[in-house]
Order: sequence, then C-alpha cells, then structure tokens
Amino acid sequence: MSVSFYTLTTTTLKNRRALKLFIPTIFNKERTPLESIIIIFCTDNYLIKINQQSLQHDFYTDIITFDLSETKTSPKIAELYISVDRVKDNATSLHTPFKTELHRVIFHGCLHLCGYKDKGVKHIALMRAKEDEYLQSYFS
Repeated sequence: MSVSFYTLTTTTLKNRRALKLFIPTIFNKERTPLESIIIIFCTDNYLIKINQQSLQHDFYTDIITFDLSETKTSPKIAELYISVDRVKDNATSLHTPFKTELHRVIFHGCLHLCGYKDKGVKHIALMRAKEDEYLQSYFS
C-alpha cells in the first residue's frame, strides 16, 4: 500500500507521515483493499478545469476522486484532487479549523473509494458520521 502527496499550491498539511500511516486503516476497517492513493493539493482554478473536462460540471468543488482500479473488486488505485482554496473557504464558512476540514475532505475521498455516497439525506448523514468517526480516531 502506498500513500503519496503532491502539492500544486501552498498547503499547511503537517505530519504527513502520520496521515500516510492512518489512511490505510480506513480502507482496512471498511474492508476495501488499497494498492495506492495519490493526493494532489491544488487550487480552485486547477480543479474546476478537471471538473469541467472530466465530469462536465461547471462549478467549484473541494475534492474530485478518481478510482483508477482495474475492476470494482480489485485493490483501489486512486487519485484525490483537493482544492486548498475551497477547503479554506469551507472551513471559514463552517467555523471549523482548516486542519480539521482538510482532513475531513481527505477522509471523504477515501470513503467514496470504499463505496460511500453523498447524494440524498441518508447517504449524506452516513458519510458525515463516518468522516466524524475517522476524524475522532485520527486526532485522538
């Protein structure tokens, strides 16, 4: 299992080593095999271009998750693109520390890869509960 980080913008993610060790535990607990995950921190402008070109969506988002695995059952190979700009704005509007919101978004992308969805009230509630569970576990 490998977890890698790339930065196309300034980000204040600290203790990457601890996060690299923690992310596989999410996949283990969710019984989803993980081969590799690359997390790319970028700007709003970078991510909206991906959103427009790849998903035909013309709006800003905090994360886009690409599952590059060969099949649904093969170990996950993925790329997570995270807009640091959007995460900062969301943290401000939600009155949440940037560090917490950034980790929530990272865990959110991992949970998508584990099969969780965020469309509809029930799916959103379950996703938030899982994000909170992993935030609590990571920061305790």
